[in-house]
Amino acid sequence: MTHLQAGLSPETLEKAKVELKENPDTLHQDIQEVRDMIITRPDIGFLRTDDAFILRFLRARKFNHFEAFRLLAQYFEYRQQNLDMFKNLKATDPGIKQALKDGFPGVLSNLDRYGRKILVLFAANWDQSRYTFVDILRAILLSLEAMIEDPELQVNGFVLIIDWSNFTFKQASKLTPSMLRLAIEGLQDSFPARFGGIHFVNQPWYIHALYTVIRPFLKDKTRKRIFMHGNNLNSLHQLIVPEILPSELGGMLPPYDMGTWARTLLDHAYDEETDYCPESYTLSVKDLEKDLSPKTMKRSQSVVEPGVLKRPEKVKSEEENTQPLLSLD
Repeated sequence: MTHLQAGLSPETLEKAKVELKENPDTLHQDIQEVRDMIITRPDIGFLRTDDAFILRFLRARKFNHFEAFRLLAQYFEYRQQNLDMFKNLKATDPGIKQALKDGFPGVLSNLDRYGRKILVLFAANWDQSRYTFVDILRAILLSLEAMIEDPELQVNGFVLIIDWSNFTFKQASKLTPSMLRLAIEGLQDSFPARFGGIHFVNQPWYIHALYTVIRPFLKDKTRKRIFMHGNNLNSLHQLIVPEILPSELGGMLPPYDMGTWARTLLDHAYDEETDYCPESYTLSVKDLEKDLSPKTMKRSQSVVEPGVLKRPEKVKSEEENTQPLLSLD
């Protein structure tokens, strides 16, 4: 076991070996293989390239070097393309703070049977007069950044439960294709987290309509991990035992305190180490060469195999994608 695996329990070490193909004997070589690819994308400012940081991308892609680098590139490219989202990405930011206080996200104290952290969203809590959908997305991304520091969660991953109880048609009508696409790109395509399940409960018909719209943007793997439970909480409990769920989800614990996770972040004053400003992305390839292996320096003009690093498609048009998905007319 290397120092990079020091935070893992024996059970999680074995899981990383079996499920993720993590090998302590080749760990540093695996990391360097990913780092060596950075020179092929001089258009992206890779603001972190340390071993521990790259390792979380390898774990998220089961140690497939090309896929891990693709995710790493998309992580920073997403931040470059959405600079305003990542300015002042702190728990004390007014919009983020209010979203956190309303339980976006909620984080349960107990892990599921597979060691995964459970995130809960009570959709009806969204107060659209005080903060935006983008603020909610920023709060979720900030929370994931804090939690993904835990190597156990890098291996075991997360589960998301969204309770749509009392989420109104009016609230849903504020969602646009561009908003939902932004969330999908940020969570599915550009973040090194393993999501073992996404559970919808108490969803009304118009949430099914929204899902139909976003479904083409979801990877097959993501689609297979989305469970529509409706009002049947028994089917949820077959996958996540009620002993660790709050009463709102038919669980045996007291009602969830929406401010719990907000207080955790605010008490620790958690924020991203780097403020993603334009100047941060002027990092040149030469600045990175000191981290590259001699083998890569000799082939610095080479290109990673075609198609591996394809960028996400742009949203088709502003007019098309700023219109509400559901009309009140």
